[in-house]
Amino acid sequence: MSKGKRIFRPWAPEWLTRLTIFLVLLPTVMLFALSTANVGAATGFYGVEPADIQFSMLLYYAALASFTPLERRFFSRVSTKEYFLICLVLQVLISYACYHTRMLPVLFACRFLQGVVNCGVTSICLTLLFGGLKSEHAREIGYTLFYTMILCSASLTSLVTAPLVDNYEYNVLYKMIIYTFVPGAILLLLLMNKVHLVRRVPLYQLDWASFFLYSPILILFAYVVTYGQQYYWLQDESIVWSIVAIIFLMIVFVTRQLTRKRPFIHQEVFLSRAFLFGIFLIGMLYLIRGAFSITTTYFSTVLGMDPINLYELLIYNILGILIGAVIAGRLIIKKRPMQFIWLAGFFLLLLFHGGMYFLFASEADMRTFIVPLLLQGMGAGMVFTPILLFTISSVPEGISQSAAAVGVFIRFAFFGISTALLNYFSLFYSKIHGMRLSDHISPTDYGLQERLNLYQSSLAARGMQPDLAAKAATGLLDKALQKQAFLRYAMDYYEMVVILILGLMLLIIMAPFINRIIIDVKAKQPAAATF
Repeated sequence: MSKGKRIFRPWAPEWLTRLTIFLVLLPTVMLFALSTANVGAATGFYGVEPADIQFSMLLYYAALASFTPLERRFFSRVSTKEYFLICLVLQVLISYACYHTRMLPVLFACRFLQGVVNCGVTSICLTLLFGGLKSEHAREIGYTLFYTMILCSASLTSLVTAPLVDNYEYNVLYKMIIYTFVPGAILLLLLMNKVHLVRRVPLYQLDWASFFLYSPILILFAYVVTYGQQYYWLQDESIVWSIVAIIFLMIVFVTRQLTRKRPFIHQEVFLSRAFLFGIFLIGMLYLIRGAFSITTTYFSTVLGMDPINLYELLIYNILGILIGAVIAGRLIIKKRPMQFIWLAGFFLLLLFHGGMYFLFASEADMRTFIVPLLLQGMGAGMVFTPILLFTISSVPEGISQSAAAVGVFIRFAFFGISTALLNYFSLFYSKIHGMRLSDHISPTDYGLQERLNLYQSSLAARGMQPDLAAKAATGLLDKALQKQAFLRYAMDYYEMVVILILGLMLLIIMAPFINRIIIDVKAKQPAAATF
Protein backbone atom coordinates (compact mmCIF):
# COMPACT_ATOMS: atom_id res chain seq x y z
CA MET A 1 0.00 0.00 0.00
CA SER A 2 1.14 3.52 -0.68
CA LYS A 3 2.74 4.86 2.47
CA GLY A 4 1.36 7.96 4.15
CA LYS A 5 -1.76 8.11 1.99
CA ARG A 6 -5.25 7.22 3.08
CA ILE A 7 -7.31 4.71 1.11
CA PHE A 8 -10.47 6.82 1.38
CA ARG A 9 -10.90 10.58 1.36
CA PRO A 10 -10.69 12.27 4.80
CA TRP A 11 -14.29 13.48 4.72
CA ALA A 12 -15.72 9.96 4.16
CA PRO A 13 -17.09 8.45 7.42
CA GLU A 14 -16.25 4.82 8.16
CA TRP A 15 -19.89 3.68 8.03
CA LEU A 16 -20.25 5.11 4.51
CA THR A 17 -17.15 3.33 3.20
CA ARG A 18 -18.31 -0.02 4.62
CA LEU A 19 -21.80 0.46 3.20
CA THR A 20 -20.32 1.31 -0.20
CA ILE A 21 -18.14 -1.80 -0.23
CA PHE A 22 -21.21 -3.89 0.63
CA LEU A 23 -23.22 -2.25 -2.17
CA VAL A 24 -20.50 -3.25 -4.66
CA LEU A 25 -20.05 -6.78 -3.30
CA LEU A 26 -23.77 -7.59 -3.29
CA PRO A 27 -24.40 -7.53 -7.09
CA THR A 28 -21.00 -9.14 -7.65
CA VAL A 29 -22.01 -12.13 -5.52
CA MET A 30 -25.52 -12.18 -7.04
CA LEU A 31 -24.06 -12.54 -10.54
CA PHE A 32 -23.07 -16.11 -9.73
CA ALA A 33 -26.63 -17.38 -9.22
CA LEU A 34 -28.30 -15.01 -11.66
CA SER A 35 -28.52 -17.45 -14.57
CA THR A 36 -30.32 -20.04 -12.42
CA ALA A 37 -32.51 -17.62 -10.44
CA ASN A 38 -35.51 -19.01 -12.36
CA VAL A 39 -34.54 -21.88 -14.63
CA GLY A 40 -38.03 -22.21 -16.09
CA ALA A 41 -38.13 -18.56 -17.16
CA ALA A 42 -34.59 -18.76 -18.54
CA THR A 43 -35.28 -21.85 -20.66
CA GLY A 44 -38.43 -20.26 -22.02
CA PHE A 45 -36.72 -16.99 -22.89
CA TYR A 46 -33.70 -18.52 -24.64
CA GLY A 47 -35.52 -21.57 -26.01
CA VAL A 48 -32.99 -24.00 -24.51
CA GLU A 49 -32.84 -26.96 -22.11
CA PRO A 50 -32.39 -26.60 -18.33
CA ALA A 51 -28.95 -28.21 -18.72
CA ASP A 52 -27.86 -25.26 -20.88
CA ILE A 53 -28.72 -22.84 -18.09
CA GLN A 54 -26.79 -24.97 -15.58
CA PHE A 55 -23.82 -24.99 -17.95
CA SER A 56 -23.86 -21.18 -18.21
CA MET A 57 -23.54 -20.95 -14.42
CA LEU A 58 -20.68 -23.47 -14.35
CA LEU A 59 -18.92 -21.48 -17.10
CA TYR A 60 -19.02 -18.45 -14.81
CA TYR A 61 -17.57 -20.59 -12.02
CA ALA A 62 -14.90 -22.06 -14.33
CA ALA A 63 -13.74 -18.57 -15.30
CA LEU A 64 -13.54 -17.55 -11.64
CA ALA A 65 -11.52 -20.65 -10.78
CA SER A 66 -9.12 -20.49 -13.74
CA PHE A 67 -8.38 -16.74 -13.59
CA THR A 68 -7.78 -16.59 -9.81
CA PRO A 69 -4.02 -17.42 -10.03
CA LEU A 70 -3.47 -14.61 -12.58
CA GLU A 71 -5.70 -11.93 -11.11
CA ARG A 72 -3.35 -10.88 -8.31
CA ARG A 73 -0.69 -9.86 -10.82
CA PHE A 74 -3.05 -7.39 -12.49
CA PHE A 75 -4.24 -6.09 -9.14
CA SER A 76 -0.67 -5.42 -8.04
CA ARG A 77 0.30 -3.63 -11.27
CA VAL A 78 -2.48 -1.05 -11.65
CA SER A 79 -3.57 1.44 -9.00
CA THR A 80 -6.65 0.20 -7.18
CA LYS A 81 -8.93 3.00 -8.33
CA GLU A 82 -8.00 2.58 -12.01
CA TYR A 83 -8.23 -1.20 -11.75
CA PHE A 84 -11.70 -0.95 -10.23
CA LEU A 85 -12.82 1.49 -12.95
CA ILE A 86 -11.66 -0.96 -15.64
CA CYS A 87 -13.53 -3.81 -13.96
CA LEU A 88 -16.63 -1.63 -13.56
CA VAL A 89 -16.75 -0.69 -17.23
CA LEU A 90 -16.18 -4.28 -18.34
CA GLN A 91 -18.83 -5.62 -15.97
CA VAL A 92 -21.43 -3.15 -17.24
CA LEU A 93 -20.60 -3.82 -20.90
CA ILE A 94 -20.73 -7.60 -20.48
CA SER A 95 -24.01 -7.44 -18.54
CA TYR A 96 -25.44 -5.18 -21.25
CA ALA A 97 -24.44 -7.77 -23.87
CA CYS A 98 -26.20 -10.49 -21.82
CA TYR A 99 -29.30 -8.30 -21.70
CA HIS A 100 -29.44 -7.92 -25.49
CA THR A 101 -28.57 -11.42 -26.67
CA ARG A 102 -30.79 -14.47 -27.12
CA MET A 103 -28.02 -16.51 -28.73
CA LEU A 104 -26.79 -19.24 -26.42
CA PRO A 105 -23.12 -19.20 -27.58
CA VAL A 106 -22.95 -15.44 -26.96
CA LEU A 107 -24.48 -15.93 -23.51
CA PHE A 108 -21.92 -18.62 -22.71
CA ALA A 109 -19.04 -16.34 -23.74
CA CYS A 110 -20.43 -13.43 -21.71
CA ARG A 111 -20.91 -15.54 -18.61
CA PHE A 112 -17.29 -16.72 -18.81
CA LEU A 113 -16.07 -13.13 -19.15
CA GLN A 114 -18.23 -12.09 -16.20
CA GLY A 115 -16.44 -14.69 -14.07
CA VAL A 116 -13.05 -13.30 -15.12
CA VAL A 117 -14.02 -9.72 -14.24
CA ASN A 118 -15.61 -10.88 -10.99
CA CYS A 119 -12.15 -11.94 -9.75
CA GLY A 120 -10.94 -8.36 -9.91
CA VAL A 121 -13.99 -6.77 -8.28
CA THR A 122 -14.02 -9.30 -5.44
CA SER A 123 -10.30 -8.90 -4.76
CA ILE A 124 -10.61 -5.10 -4.61
CA CYS A 125 -13.64 -5.14 -2.31
CA LEU A 126 -12.11 -7.63 0.11
CA THR A 127 -8.83 -5.70 0.27
CA LEU A 128 -10.75 -2.51 1.02
CA LEU A 129 -12.91 -4.30 3.57
CA PHE A 130 -9.90 -5.70 5.43
CA GLY A 131 -8.19 -2.34 5.24
CA GLY A 132 -11.19 -0.68 6.86
CA LEU A 133 -11.52 -3.15 9.73
CA LYS A 134 -9.09 -2.04 12.42
CA SER A 135 -9.80 -4.67 15.05
CA GLU A 136 -7.39 -7.44 16.01
CA HIS A 137 -9.55 -10.00 14.21
CA ALA A 138 -10.26 -7.92 11.12
CA ARG A 139 -9.57 -10.70 8.63
CA GLU A 140 -11.67 -13.28 10.50
CA ILE A 141 -14.55 -10.79 10.49
CA GLY A 142 -14.00 -9.91 6.84
CA TYR A 143 -13.88 -13.52 5.70
CA THR A 144 -17.01 -14.32 7.73
CA LEU A 145 -18.92 -11.46 6.09
CA PHE A 146 -17.84 -12.50 2.60
CA TYR A 147 -18.53 -16.22 3.04
CA THR A 148 -21.93 -15.43 4.53
CA MET A 149 -22.79 -13.46 1.41
CA ILE A 150 -21.71 -16.43 -0.74
CA LEU A 151 -23.96 -18.80 1.23
CA CYS A 152 -26.90 -16.42 0.94
CA SER A 153 -26.31 -15.58 -2.73
CA ALA A 154 -28.60 -18.19 -4.34
CA SER A 155 -31.59 -17.61 -2.02
CA LEU A 156 -31.10 -13.84 -1.97
CA THR A 157 -30.80 -13.60 -5.75
CA SER A 158 -33.94 -15.67 -6.25
CA LEU A 159 -35.82 -13.60 -3.68
CA VAL A 160 -34.84 -10.29 -5.30
CA THR A 161 -35.44 -11.41 -8.89
CA ALA A 162 -38.73 -13.32 -8.40
CA PRO A 163 -40.99 -10.22 -8.80
CA LEU A 164 -39.00 -9.10 -11.87
CA VAL A 165 -39.24 -12.48 -13.61
CA ASP A 166 -42.95 -12.61 -12.75
CA ASN A 167 -43.65 -9.27 -14.47
CA TYR A 168 -40.98 -8.89 -17.16
CA GLU A 169 -38.94 -10.96 -19.60
CA TYR A 170 -36.02 -12.89 -18.17
CA ASN A 171 -33.25 -10.74 -19.67
CA VAL A 172 -34.32 -7.77 -17.54
CA LEU A 173 -32.34 -9.39 -14.71
CA TYR A 174 -29.10 -8.34 -16.39
CA LYS A 175 -30.36 -4.77 -16.63
CA MET A 176 -31.22 -4.98 -12.93
CA ILE A 177 -27.64 -6.04 -12.19
CA ILE A 178 -26.32 -2.98 -14.04
CA TYR A 179 -28.62 -0.67 -12.08
CA THR A 180 -27.61 -2.40 -8.84
CA PHE A 181 -23.91 -2.29 -9.62
CA VAL A 182 -23.45 1.27 -10.88
CA PRO A 183 -24.56 3.39 -7.86
CA GLY A 184 -22.26 1.64 -5.36
CA ALA A 185 -19.39 1.54 -7.85
CA ILE A 186 -19.62 5.25 -8.64
CA LEU A 187 -19.81 6.09 -4.94
CA LEU A 188 -16.74 3.93 -4.27
CA LEU A 189 -14.79 5.72 -7.00
CA LEU A 190 -15.69 9.08 -5.44
CA LEU A 191 -14.59 7.95 -1.96
CA MET A 192 -11.26 6.35 -2.94
CA ASN A 193 -7.89 8.00 -3.34
CA LYS A 194 -5.48 6.85 -6.03
CA VAL A 195 -3.34 4.36 -4.11
CA HIS A 196 -1.77 0.93 -4.54
CA LEU A 197 -3.14 -1.40 -1.87
CA VAL A 198 -0.52 -4.06 -2.54
CA ARG A 199 3.13 -3.98 -3.56
CA ARG A 200 3.48 -3.02 -7.23
CA VAL A 201 4.79 -5.86 -9.43
CA PRO A 202 5.46 -5.42 -13.18
CA LEU A 203 3.37 -7.49 -15.59
CA TYR A 204 6.11 -9.76 -16.86
CA GLN A 205 6.34 -13.54 -17.15
CA LEU A 206 2.58 -13.98 -16.91
CA ASP A 207 1.88 -17.68 -17.34
CA TRP A 208 -0.81 -17.39 -20.00
CA ALA A 209 0.06 -20.86 -21.32
CA SER A 210 -0.98 -22.45 -18.03
CA PHE A 211 -4.18 -20.40 -18.02
CA PHE A 212 -5.05 -21.60 -21.53
CA LEU A 213 -4.42 -25.18 -20.39
CA TYR A 214 -6.30 -24.85 -17.12
CA SER A 215 -9.46 -23.07 -18.28
CA PRO A 216 -10.33 -25.66 -21.00
CA ILE A 217 -9.97 -28.40 -18.38
CA LEU A 218 -12.58 -26.71 -16.21
CA ILE A 219 -14.88 -25.92 -19.15
CA LEU A 220 -14.76 -29.52 -20.39
CA PHE A 221 -15.37 -30.79 -16.86
CA ALA A 222 -18.42 -28.52 -16.63
CA TYR A 223 -19.65 -29.89 -19.97
CA VAL A 224 -19.29 -33.51 -18.82
CA VAL A 225 -21.06 -33.12 -15.46
CA THR A 226 -23.83 -31.01 -17.01
CA TYR A 227 -24.64 -33.00 -20.15
CA GLY A 228 -23.35 -36.45 -19.17
CA GLN A 229 -26.69 -37.74 -17.90
CA GLN A 230 -28.58 -36.26 -20.84
CA TYR A 231 -26.25 -37.95 -23.37
CA TYR A 232 -25.99 -41.27 -21.45
CA TRP A 233 -22.41 -40.66 -20.36
CA LEU A 234 -19.89 -42.89 -22.15
CA GLN A 235 -22.41 -43.83 -24.83
CA ASP A 236 -21.91 -40.40 -26.39
CA GLU A 237 -18.73 -39.58 -28.31
CA SER A 238 -18.62 -35.94 -27.20
CA ILE A 239 -18.57 -37.00 -23.54
CA VAL A 240 -15.88 -39.62 -24.17
CA TRP A 241 -13.63 -37.23 -26.07
CA SER A 242 -14.17 -34.54 -23.45
CA ILE A 243 -12.96 -36.92 -20.72
CA VAL A 244 -9.94 -37.90 -22.86
CA ALA A 245 -9.13 -34.21 -23.41
CA ILE A 246 -9.44 -33.48 -19.68
CA ILE A 247 -6.99 -36.26 -18.80
CA PHE A 248 -4.50 -35.22 -21.49
CA LEU A 249 -4.63 -31.51 -20.62
CA MET A 250 -4.37 -32.29 -16.91
CA ILE A 251 -1.20 -34.34 -17.46
CA VAL A 252 0.33 -31.53 -19.52
CA PHE A 253 -0.74 -28.91 -16.96
CA VAL A 254 0.65 -30.76 -13.92
CA THR A 255 3.90 -31.54 -15.75
CA ARG A 256 4.27 -27.85 -16.61
CA GLN A 257 3.74 -26.83 -12.97
CA LEU A 258 6.36 -29.29 -11.73
CA THR A 259 9.00 -28.04 -14.17
CA ARG A 260 8.49 -24.27 -13.94
CA LYS A 261 10.38 -22.00 -11.55
CA ARG A 262 7.26 -19.87 -11.01
CA PRO A 263 4.33 -22.27 -11.40
CA PHE A 264 0.77 -21.21 -12.00
CA ILE A 265 -0.29 -23.32 -9.00
CA HIS A 266 2.35 -24.57 -6.53
CA GLN A 267 1.95 -28.32 -6.13
CA GLU A 268 3.49 -28.10 -2.65
CA VAL A 269 0.07 -27.29 -1.24
CA PHE A 270 -0.83 -30.97 -1.59
CA LEU A 271 1.94 -31.95 0.83
CA SER A 272 -0.01 -30.58 3.78
CA ARG A 273 -2.23 -33.18 5.43
CA ALA A 274 -4.36 -30.48 7.04
CA PHE A 275 -4.87 -28.77 3.68
CA LEU A 276 -5.96 -32.02 2.04
CA PHE A 277 -8.38 -32.64 4.89
CA GLY A 278 -9.71 -29.11 4.55
CA ILE A 279 -10.40 -29.31 0.82
CA PHE A 280 -11.96 -32.76 1.33
CA LEU A 281 -14.41 -31.22 3.82
CA ILE A 282 -15.09 -28.36 1.39
CA GLY A 283 -16.00 -30.89 -1.29
CA MET A 284 -18.25 -32.90 1.03
CA LEU A 285 -19.91 -29.73 2.26
CA TYR A 286 -20.78 -28.78 -1.31
CA LEU A 287 -22.31 -32.21 -1.89
CA ILE A 288 -24.43 -31.71 1.23
CA ARG A 289 -25.26 -28.13 0.33
CA GLY A 290 -26.29 -29.20 -3.18
CA ALA A 291 -28.96 -31.50 -1.74
CA PHE A 292 -30.81 -28.41 -0.51
CA SER A 293 -32.11 -27.88 -4.06
CA ILE A 294 -34.29 -31.00 -3.58
CA THR A 295 -36.13 -29.16 -0.82
CA THR A 296 -36.78 -26.11 -3.00
CA THR A 297 -37.89 -28.38 -5.86
CA TYR A 298 -40.24 -30.14 -3.44
CA PHE A 299 -41.77 -26.82 -2.42
CA SER A 300 -42.45 -25.82 -6.03
CA THR A 301 -43.39 -29.11 -7.74
CA VAL A 302 -45.15 -31.07 -4.98
CA LEU A 303 -46.58 -28.36 -2.73
CA GLY A 304 -47.18 -26.04 -5.70
CA MET A 305 -45.67 -22.88 -4.19
CA ASP A 306 -45.24 -20.01 -6.62
CA PRO A 307 -41.70 -18.51 -6.87
CA ILE A 308 -42.49 -15.47 -4.73
CA ASN A 309 -43.93 -17.49 -1.81
CA LEU A 310 -41.12 -20.03 -2.14
CA TYR A 311 -38.38 -17.44 -1.89
CA GLU A 312 -40.15 -15.64 0.95
CA LEU A 313 -39.96 -18.93 2.84
CA LEU A 314 -36.22 -19.07 2.11
CA ILE A 315 -35.81 -15.86 4.14
CA TYR A 316 -35.76 -18.13 7.19
CA ASN A 317 -32.86 -20.04 5.64
CA ILE A 318 -30.98 -16.77 5.07
CA LEU A 319 -31.69 -15.79 8.68
CA GLY A 320 -30.31 -19.13 9.83
CA ILE A 321 -27.13 -18.60 7.80
CA LEU A 322 -26.61 -15.20 9.41
CA ILE A 323 -27.10 -16.63 12.91
CA GLY A 324 -24.78 -19.57 12.23
CA ALA A 325 -22.08 -17.34 10.72
CA VAL A 326 -22.16 -14.95 13.68
CA ILE A 327 -21.90 -17.83 16.15
CA ALA A 328 -19.04 -19.42 14.18
CA GLY A 329 -17.17 -16.12 13.90
CA ARG A 330 -17.53 -15.54 17.62
CA LEU A 331 -16.31 -19.05 18.46
CA ILE A 332 -13.29 -18.65 16.16
CA ILE A 333 -12.33 -15.33 17.77
CA LYS A 334 -12.68 -16.97 21.21
CA LYS A 335 -10.34 -19.73 19.91
CA ARG A 336 -12.77 -22.53 20.65
CA PRO A 337 -11.72 -26.03 19.39
CA MET A 338 -12.34 -26.36 15.66
CA GLN A 339 -13.66 -29.91 16.13
CA PHE A 340 -16.41 -28.58 18.40
CA ILE A 341 -17.48 -25.92 15.88
CA TRP A 342 -17.56 -28.37 12.97
CA LEU A 343 -19.41 -31.05 14.92
CA ALA A 344 -22.04 -28.54 16.06
CA GLY A 345 -22.57 -27.31 12.48
CA PHE A 346 -22.75 -30.78 10.94
CA PHE A 347 -25.12 -31.89 13.71
CA LEU A 348 -27.53 -29.11 12.72
CA LEU A 349 -27.28 -30.21 9.08
CA LEU A 350 -27.95 -33.77 10.25
CA LEU A 351 -31.10 -32.62 12.06
CA PHE A 352 -32.31 -30.83 8.92
CA HIS A 353 -31.85 -33.75 6.52
CA GLY A 354 -33.12 -36.30 9.03
CA GLY A 355 -36.16 -34.14 9.79
CA MET A 356 -36.94 -33.49 6.12
CA TYR A 357 -36.90 -37.25 5.52
CA PHE A 358 -40.05 -37.48 7.65
CA LEU A 359 -41.56 -34.19 6.48
CA PHE A 360 -41.67 -34.99 2.75
CA ALA A 361 -45.39 -35.41 2.04
CA SER A 362 -47.82 -34.59 -0.76
CA GLU A 363 -49.52 -31.96 1.42
CA ALA A 364 -48.00 -29.76 4.13
CA ASP A 365 -48.28 -26.34 5.73
CA MET A 366 -45.61 -23.71 5.06
CA ARG A 367 -45.05 -23.08 8.76
CA THR A 368 -43.92 -26.69 9.18
CA PHE A 369 -40.67 -25.94 7.38
CA ILE A 370 -39.62 -22.73 9.17
CA VAL A 371 -37.58 -24.49 11.88
CA PRO A 372 -35.91 -26.97 9.45
CA LEU A 373 -34.88 -24.11 7.14
CA LEU A 374 -33.44 -22.21 10.10
CA LEU A 375 -31.49 -25.31 11.16
CA GLN A 376 -30.11 -25.85 7.65
CA GLY A 377 -28.97 -22.24 7.43
CA MET A 378 -27.38 -22.30 10.89
CA GLY A 379 -25.56 -25.54 10.11
CA ALA A 380 -24.18 -24.24 6.81
CA GLY A 381 -23.20 -20.93 8.39
CA MET A 382 -21.38 -22.64 11.26
CA VAL A 383 -19.23 -24.97 9.14
CA PHE A 384 -18.55 -22.99 5.95
CA THR A 385 -16.36 -20.19 7.34
CA PRO A 386 -14.43 -22.33 9.88
CA ILE A 387 -13.56 -24.97 7.25
CA LEU A 388 -12.24 -22.35 4.84
CA LEU A 389 -10.28 -20.46 7.49
CA PHE A 390 -8.79 -23.79 8.61
CA THR A 391 -7.76 -24.57 5.03
CA ILE A 392 -6.23 -21.12 4.51
CA SER A 393 -4.27 -21.43 7.77
CA SER A 394 -2.92 -24.90 6.93
CA VAL A 395 -0.41 -23.69 4.29
CA PRO A 396 2.57 -21.29 4.49
CA GLU A 397 1.98 -17.68 3.48
CA GLY A 398 4.18 -18.02 0.37
CA ILE A 399 1.84 -20.50 -1.30
CA SER A 400 -1.47 -19.18 0.06
CA GLN A 401 -2.47 -17.92 -3.39
CA SER A 402 -2.01 -21.42 -4.82
CA ALA A 403 -4.06 -22.79 -1.95
CA ALA A 404 -6.76 -20.27 -2.85
CA ALA A 405 -6.73 -21.44 -6.48
CA VAL A 406 -7.03 -25.09 -5.42
CA GLY A 407 -9.84 -24.15 -3.04
CA VAL A 408 -11.80 -22.47 -5.83
CA PHE A 409 -11.25 -25.53 -8.04
CA ILE A 410 -12.58 -27.86 -5.32
CA ARG A 411 -15.64 -25.66 -4.86
CA PHE A 412 -16.24 -25.60 -8.60
CA ALA A 413 -15.63 -29.33 -9.06
CA PHE A 414 -17.89 -30.52 -6.26
CA PHE A 415 -20.59 -28.03 -7.17
CA GLY A 416 -20.58 -29.62 -10.62
CA ILE A 417 -20.41 -33.15 -9.19
CA SER A 418 -23.36 -32.36 -6.92
CA THR A 419 -25.35 -31.21 -9.96
CA ALA A 420 -24.47 -34.42 -11.84
CA LEU A 421 -25.41 -36.61 -8.86
CA LEU A 422 -28.76 -34.87 -8.47
CA ASN A 423 -29.51 -35.32 -12.18
CA TYR A 424 -28.51 -39.00 -12.08
CA PHE A 425 -30.34 -40.01 -8.90
CA SER A 426 -33.41 -37.99 -9.89
CA LEU A 427 -33.84 -40.13 -12.99
CA PHE A 428 -32.63 -43.35 -11.33
CA TYR A 429 -34.87 -43.28 -8.27
CA SER A 430 -37.83 -41.66 -10.04
CA LYS A 431 -37.78 -44.46 -12.61
CA ILE A 432 -37.50 -47.20 -9.97
CA HIS A 433 -40.26 -45.82 -7.76
CA GLY A 434 -42.44 -44.93 -10.74
CA MET A 435 -42.28 -48.52 -11.97
CA ARG A 436 -43.02 -49.87 -8.48
CA LEU A 437 -46.06 -47.63 -8.14
CA SER A 438 -47.28 -48.57 -11.62
CA ASP A 439 -46.99 -52.27 -10.80
CA HIS A 440 -49.56 -51.84 -8.03
CA ILE A 441 -52.07 -50.20 -10.35
CA SER A 442 -54.46 -52.27 -12.44
CA PRO A 443 -57.85 -51.63 -14.09
CA THR A 444 -59.52 -53.97 -11.57
CA ASP A 445 -58.17 -52.05 -8.59
CA TYR A 446 -61.19 -50.59 -6.78
CA GLY A 447 -59.12 -47.85 -5.18
CA LEU A 448 -57.84 -46.79 -8.59
CA GLN A 449 -61.33 -46.46 -10.02
CA GLU A 450 -62.45 -44.57 -6.93
CA ARG A 451 -59.59 -42.07 -7.32
CA LEU A 452 -60.36 -41.59 -11.05
CA ASN A 453 -64.03 -41.00 -10.23
CA LEU A 454 -63.03 -38.43 -7.61
CA TYR A 455 -60.84 -36.57 -10.12
CA GLN A 456 -63.55 -36.75 -12.79
CA SER A 457 -66.30 -35.47 -10.51
CA SER A 458 -64.10 -32.60 -9.28
CA LEU A 459 -63.33 -31.53 -12.83
CA ALA A 460 -66.97 -31.85 -13.90
CA ALA A 461 -68.02 -29.71 -10.92
CA ARG A 462 -65.79 -26.96 -12.30
CA GLY A 463 -67.59 -27.00 -15.64
CA MET A 464 -65.55 -29.48 -17.70
CA GLN A 465 -67.41 -31.75 -20.13
CA PRO A 466 -67.77 -35.38 -18.87
CA ASP A 467 -65.73 -36.91 -21.73
CA LEU A 468 -62.93 -34.36 -21.29
CA ALA A 469 -63.05 -34.80 -17.53
CA ALA A 470 -62.52 -38.54 -17.93
CA LYS A 471 -59.39 -37.96 -20.02
CA ALA A 472 -58.07 -35.25 -17.72
CA ALA A 473 -58.59 -37.52 -14.68
CA THR A 474 -56.07 -39.97 -16.12
CA GLY A 475 -53.55 -37.12 -16.47
CA LEU A 476 -54.12 -36.06 -12.86
CA LEU A 477 -53.54 -39.64 -11.72
CA ASP A 478 -50.27 -39.76 -13.65
CA LYS A 479 -49.20 -36.46 -12.08
CA ALA A 480 -49.99 -37.84 -8.60
CA LEU A 481 -47.82 -40.88 -9.34
CA GLN A 482 -44.95 -38.61 -10.43
CA LYS A 483 -45.25 -36.67 -7.18
CA GLN A 484 -45.08 -39.85 -5.14
CA ALA A 485 -42.05 -41.03 -7.13
CA PHE A 486 -40.33 -37.67 -6.47
CA LEU A 487 -41.08 -37.93 -2.75
CA ARG A 488 -39.50 -41.37 -2.58
CA TYR A 489 -36.45 -40.09 -4.50
CA ALA A 490 -36.11 -37.12 -2.12
CA MET A 491 -36.29 -39.43 0.91
CA ASP A 492 -33.71 -41.83 -0.56
CA TYR A 493 -31.28 -39.02 -1.42
CA TYR A 494 -31.60 -37.39 1.99
CA GLU A 495 -31.02 -40.78 3.61
CA MET A 496 -27.69 -40.97 1.76
CA VAL A 497 -26.85 -37.43 2.88
CA VAL A 498 -27.57 -38.35 6.51
CA ILE A 499 -25.16 -41.30 6.22
CA LEU A 500 -22.54 -38.99 4.65
CA ILE A 501 -22.87 -36.45 7.49
CA LEU A 502 -22.56 -39.18 10.13
CA GLY A 503 -19.41 -40.43 8.40
CA LEU A 504 -17.92 -36.92 8.31
CA MET A 505 -18.68 -36.36 11.99
CA LEU A 506 -16.97 -39.63 12.86
CA LEU A 507 -13.97 -38.65 10.73
CA ILE A 508 -13.73 -35.25 12.44
CA ILE A 509 -13.76 -36.92 15.86
CA MET A 510 -10.95 -39.28 14.77
CA ALA A 511 -8.70 -36.48 13.40
CA PRO A 512 -6.92 -34.95 16.43
CA PHE A 513 -4.57 -32.84 14.28
CA ILE A 514 -7.50 -30.49 13.55
CA ASN A 515 -7.13 -28.61 16.82
CA ARG A 516 -3.36 -28.29 16.32
CA ILE A 517 -3.89 -25.96 13.33
CA ILE A 518 -3.87 -22.37 14.57
CA ILE A 519 -6.32 -20.17 12.71
CA ASP A 520 -4.07 -17.37 11.51
CA VAL A 521 -5.11 -15.40 8.44
CA LYS A 522 -3.57 -12.06 9.39
CA ALA A 523 -0.74 -12.45 6.88
CA LYS A 524 -2.79 -14.11 4.13
CA GLN A 525 -3.81 -12.06 1.13
CA PRO A 526 -7.55 -11.36 0.72
CA ALA A 527 -7.59 -13.16 -2.63
CA ALA A 528 -7.58 -16.39 -0.63
CA ALA A 529 -11.22 -15.59 0.14
CA THR A 530 -12.16 -16.53 -3.40
CA PHE A 531 -12.58 -19.99 -1.90
